[in-house]
Amino acid sequence: MSLEFSAEATKKILALCERYPTRQPVVLAALHLAQKDHGHLSDDALQLVARTLDLPLAHVLGVATFYTMFRREPAGQNVLRVCTNISCMLRGAYDVLAAFEHKLGVKKGGTAGAFTIIEEECIAACANAPAVVCGTKYFLDVTPDQVDMIVDELRRHPRPESEVV
Repeated sequence: MSLEFSAEATKKILALCERYPTRQPVVLAALHLAQKDHGHLSDDALQLVARTLDLPLAHVLGVATFYTMFRREPAGQNVLRVCTNISCMLRGAYDVLAAFEHKLGVKKGGTAGAFTIIEEECIAACANAPAVVCGTKYFLDVTPDQVDMIVDELRRHPRPESEVV
């Protein structure tokens, strides 16, 4: 199955290609746009990016698998990124992660309905650890007792991942 970019995504990629002497700097943007257009980065989506930028598939795959914001599998509308780096871990992040897993009935890395849980290395909110981000919404100083409220809020007001490009 051969995928294509939307007209809007194609226009953005072409404009970015004009700004750089090579196409490698455009890989991140093209991956974001492919994920936005197609929901996740399937093998076909990665081939689309490689073909569009005339870059080796291995390079595109290397970039896509290096960054945690790229998904190789479909995800729920609300992607919960639970930070478990040192500051968050010391203040109970694993208890928060376990509470999300229990509430949603799915383990980290999995999807249940509109929710996907990701264990994130760092979301740059150390001063208010433990922290969780969903789309552009940060939940700070999170305790396991707040998980029900967070999930209920996101069910009422979903926070899809923001458009980065």
